[in-house]
Amino acid sequence: MINPIIEDRFFVITGGPGSGKTTLIEALATKGLARSIEAGRAIIRDQVNIGGNGLPWADRGAFAELMFNREMQSYDWGRSIKGPVIFDRGIPDVIGYLTLVKLPVPEYMDSAARQFRYHRNVFIAPPWPEIFGQDTERKQTFEEARATYDVMVEIYATYGYSLIPLPLVSVEERVEFVTKEIFS
Repeated sequence: MINPIIEDRFFVITGGPGSGKTTLIEALATKGLARSIEAGRAIIRDQVNIGGNGLPWADRGAFAELMFNREMQSYDWGRSIKGPVIFDRGIPDVIGYLTLVKLPVPEYMDSAARQFRYHRNVFIAPPWPEIFGQDTERKQTFEEARATYDVMVEIYATYGYSLIPLPLVSVEERVEFVTKEIFS
Protein backbone atom coordinates (compact mmCIF):
# COMPACT_ATOMS: atom_id res chain seq x y z
CA MET A 1 0.00 0.00 0.00
CA ILE A 2 1.17 3.51 -0.84
CA ASN A 3 1.94 5.85 2.03
CA PRO A 4 0.81 9.19 0.56
CA ILE A 5 2.71 12.41 1.05
CA ILE A 6 0.04 15.04 1.65
CA GLU A 7 1.08 18.64 1.21
CA ASP A 8 -1.81 20.70 2.56
CA ARG A 9 -0.02 23.86 1.49
CA PHE A 10 0.10 22.80 -2.18
CA PHE A 11 -2.82 24.32 -4.09
CA VAL A 12 -3.57 23.24 -7.66
CA ILE A 13 -5.34 25.39 -10.22
CA THR A 14 -6.52 23.25 -13.12
CA GLY A 15 -9.04 23.40 -15.96
CA GLY A 16 -9.09 23.58 -19.71
CA PRO A 17 -6.83 25.79 -21.77
CA GLY A 18 -7.78 29.44 -22.16
CA SER A 19 -9.75 29.67 -18.92
CA GLY A 20 -7.52 32.19 -17.15
CA LYS A 21 -5.48 29.80 -14.98
CA THR A 22 -2.03 31.12 -15.75
CA THR A 23 -3.14 34.77 -15.62
CA LEU A 24 -4.59 34.12 -12.17
CA ILE A 25 -1.44 32.31 -11.01
CA GLU A 26 0.76 35.15 -12.24
CA ALA A 27 -1.44 37.61 -10.30
CA LEU A 28 -1.19 35.44 -7.17
CA ALA A 29 2.61 35.43 -7.57
CA THR A 30 2.64 39.24 -7.51
CA LYS A 31 1.00 38.94 -4.08
CA GLY A 32 4.00 36.95 -2.88
CA LEU A 33 2.73 33.38 -3.31
CA ALA A 34 5.19 30.82 -4.68
CA ARG A 35 4.08 29.29 -7.96
CA SER A 36 5.05 26.57 -10.39
CA ILE A 37 5.34 27.05 -14.14
CA GLU A 38 2.81 25.23 -16.33
CA ALA A 39 4.58 22.15 -17.69
CA GLY A 40 2.77 22.00 -21.04
CA ARG A 41 3.68 25.47 -22.31
CA ALA A 42 7.29 25.16 -21.11
CA ILE A 43 7.68 21.79 -22.81
CA ILE A 44 6.17 23.04 -26.06
CA ARG A 45 8.59 26.00 -26.10
CA ASP A 46 11.56 23.73 -25.31
CA GLN A 47 10.61 21.08 -27.87
CA VAL A 48 10.02 23.64 -30.62
CA ASN A 49 13.36 25.32 -29.84
CA ILE A 50 15.33 22.06 -30.06
CA GLY A 51 13.31 20.49 -32.89
CA GLY A 52 12.03 17.77 -30.56
CA ASN A 53 8.96 15.62 -31.15
CA GLY A 54 7.59 15.68 -27.57
CA LEU A 55 4.70 17.84 -28.72
CA PRO A 56 0.94 17.29 -28.48
CA TRP A 57 0.69 17.44 -32.29
CA ALA A 58 3.69 15.14 -32.89
CA ASP A 59 4.13 12.47 -30.16
CA ARG A 60 1.46 12.67 -27.47
CA GLY A 61 3.03 9.90 -25.41
CA ALA A 62 6.40 11.65 -25.31
CA PHE A 63 4.66 14.94 -24.48
CA ALA A 64 2.83 13.29 -21.56
CA GLU A 65 6.06 11.74 -20.27
CA LEU A 66 7.81 15.12 -20.37
CA MET A 67 4.85 16.74 -18.57
CA PHE A 68 4.87 14.03 -15.92
CA ASN A 69 8.58 14.52 -15.28
CA ARG A 70 8.08 18.29 -14.97
CA GLU A 71 5.17 17.85 -12.56
CA MET A 72 7.25 15.54 -10.38
CA GLN A 73 10.08 18.09 -10.38
CA SER A 74 7.63 20.88 -9.51
CA TYR A 75 6.26 18.85 -6.62
CA ASP A 76 9.77 18.25 -5.31
CA TRP A 77 10.65 21.95 -5.75
CA GLY A 78 7.50 22.93 -3.82
CA ARG A 79 8.65 20.91 -0.84
CA SER A 80 11.67 23.24 -0.52
CA ILE A 81 9.41 26.32 -0.30
CA LYS A 82 7.98 27.58 2.97
CA GLY A 83 4.30 28.52 2.96
CA PRO A 84 1.61 28.01 0.33
CA VAL A 85 2.57 27.01 -3.21
CA ILE A 86 0.29 27.47 -6.21
CA PHE A 87 0.60 24.81 -8.91
CA ASP A 88 -0.32 25.56 -12.51
CA ARG A 89 -1.78 22.06 -12.94
CA GLY A 90 -0.69 18.96 -11.02
CA ILE A 91 0.27 15.32 -11.49
CA PRO A 92 -3.37 14.26 -12.09
CA ASP A 93 -3.49 16.65 -15.07
CA VAL A 94 -1.06 14.39 -16.93
CA ILE A 95 -3.42 11.47 -16.35
CA GLY A 96 -6.26 13.68 -17.56
CA TYR A 97 -4.30 14.48 -20.71
CA LEU A 98 -3.63 10.80 -21.41
CA THR A 99 -7.32 10.03 -20.83
CA LEU A 100 -8.35 12.87 -23.14
CA VAL A 101 -6.13 11.66 -25.99
CA LYS A 102 -7.07 8.02 -25.36
CA LEU A 103 -3.61 6.78 -24.41
CA PRO A 104 -3.06 4.27 -21.59
CA VAL A 105 -2.09 5.60 -18.16
CA PRO A 106 1.11 3.90 -16.98
CA GLU A 107 0.85 2.33 -13.54
CA TYR A 108 3.71 4.48 -12.21
CA MET A 109 1.82 7.68 -13.08
CA ASP A 110 -1.28 6.42 -11.31
CA SER A 111 0.89 5.47 -8.33
CA ALA A 112 2.48 8.94 -8.28
CA ALA A 113 -0.95 10.64 -8.39
CA ARG A 114 -2.02 8.55 -5.41
CA GLN A 115 1.20 9.09 -3.48
CA PHE A 116 2.10 12.74 -4.12
CA ARG A 117 -0.95 14.63 -2.92
CA TYR A 118 -1.96 18.26 -2.97
CA HIS A 119 -4.42 20.12 -0.77
CA ARG A 120 -7.75 18.27 -0.89
CA ASN A 121 -9.46 21.33 -2.41
CA VAL A 122 -8.43 21.92 -6.03
CA PHE A 123 -9.40 25.09 -7.88
CA ILE A 124 -10.81 24.47 -11.34
CA ALA A 125 -11.28 27.12 -14.00
CA PRO A 126 -14.46 26.51 -16.01
CA PRO A 127 -14.56 27.05 -19.77
CA TRP A 128 -14.97 30.77 -20.46
CA PRO A 129 -15.65 31.61 -24.10
CA GLU A 130 -15.26 35.36 -23.55
CA ILE A 131 -11.56 35.05 -22.65
CA PHE A 132 -10.63 31.92 -24.62
CA GLY A 133 -7.99 32.41 -27.29
CA GLN A 134 -5.49 30.41 -29.30
CA ASP A 135 -1.80 31.13 -29.81
CA THR A 136 1.36 29.39 -31.01
CA GLU A 137 1.39 27.09 -27.97
CA ARG A 138 -2.37 26.77 -27.41
CA LYS A 139 -3.80 25.27 -30.57
CA GLN A 140 -6.86 23.63 -29.03
CA THR A 141 -10.35 24.72 -30.04
CA PHE A 142 -12.87 25.88 -27.46
CA GLU A 143 -14.59 22.49 -27.78
CA GLU A 144 -11.30 20.77 -26.91
CA ALA A 145 -10.89 23.16 -23.97
CA ARG A 146 -14.34 22.18 -22.70
CA ALA A 147 -13.51 18.48 -23.12
CA THR A 148 -10.27 19.02 -21.17
CA TYR A 149 -12.24 20.67 -18.37
CA ASP A 150 -14.68 17.74 -18.26
CA VAL A 151 -11.81 15.22 -18.06
CA MET A 152 -10.09 17.18 -15.29
CA VAL A 153 -13.34 17.17 -13.27
CA GLU A 154 -13.51 13.39 -13.66
CA ILE A 155 -9.83 12.71 -12.93
CA TYR A 156 -9.48 14.93 -9.87
CA ALA A 157 -12.70 13.47 -8.44
CA THR A 158 -11.36 9.95 -9.10
CA TYR A 159 -8.29 10.79 -7.01
CA GLY A 160 -10.46 12.06 -4.16
CA TYR A 161 -10.07 15.80 -4.53
CA SER A 162 -12.88 18.31 -3.98
CA LEU A 163 -13.17 20.78 -6.81
CA ILE A 164 -13.76 24.48 -6.21
CA PRO A 165 -14.92 26.18 -9.42
CA LEU A 166 -13.36 29.57 -10.01
CA PRO A 167 -15.93 32.30 -10.58
CA LEU A 168 -16.06 33.94 -14.01
CA VAL A 169 -14.99 37.35 -12.71
CA SER A 170 -12.04 39.72 -13.08
CA VAL A 171 -8.52 38.58 -12.25
CA GLU A 172 -8.52 40.75 -9.12
CA GLU A 173 -11.74 39.14 -7.92
CA ARG A 174 -10.37 35.69 -8.64
CA VAL A 175 -7.22 36.52 -6.64
CA GLU A 176 -9.40 37.59 -3.73
CA PHE A 177 -11.49 34.41 -4.04
CA VAL A 178 -8.45 32.10 -4.07
CA THR A 179 -6.56 33.86 -1.28
CA LYS A 180 -9.67 33.82 0.92
CA GLU A 181 -9.97 30.05 0.36
CA ILE A 182 -6.28 29.42 1.00
CA PHE A 183 -5.95 31.53 4.14
CA SER A 184 -9.31 30.81 5.79
